[in-house]
Amino acid sequence: MRRKVTPETLQQFMKDLAVAARSAGNIYFTGGTTALLLGFRDQTIDIDLKFDPEPIGVFEAIAVLKNRLDLNVKLASPGDFIPVAQDWRIQSQHIVHIGLLDFFHFDFSMQALSKIERGLAQDLADATRLVSGKHVTVLELKRRFLQIEPELLRYPAIDPRQFRIKLDRFLDGLERSQKHD
Repeated sequence: MRRKVTPETLQQFMKDLAVAARSAGNIYFTGGTTALLLGFRDQTIDIDLKFDPEPIGVFEAIAVLKNRLDLNVKLASPGDFIPVAQDWRIQSQHIVHIGLLDFFHFDFSMQALSKIERGLAQDLADATRLVSGKHVTVLELKRRFLQIEPELLRYPAIDPRQFRIKLDRFLDGLERSQKHD
């Protein structure tokens, strides 16, 4: 079992990855990595990321860094689980430029929708924090769901009607909790 990823180990990973990259590229963080960087968590079990475009040398670097830093690295993004809006790159928030690499948070609305669809307690808590932290709005979640809904047929594991129900329940829960605050 590898150690948990902390903000410090993530920063070291980013710096070392940038040193190893031999061409420019973008790294999009998602999941627990975004939660860690936004301060929702003190640690996460792995670094979830996507390359687009893929910098030369990053896979070789990851093979070394995961062992040297004793971290789990997972290639994962919302697009692996749900359809994503075509403008996800534009909607992704820039974090930092290091060397030849630019680091981003994958589009917050797509992250939240992916977490809502999965429906695990930690995922729903993260989605709630994305809304309460004003990284994404309720209106934006509704609008973005409508954008991706026609593409749900490309994801046979997802029942579009159930996904809509999960989103409605999540939004109703947010509304109820805001009334009690």
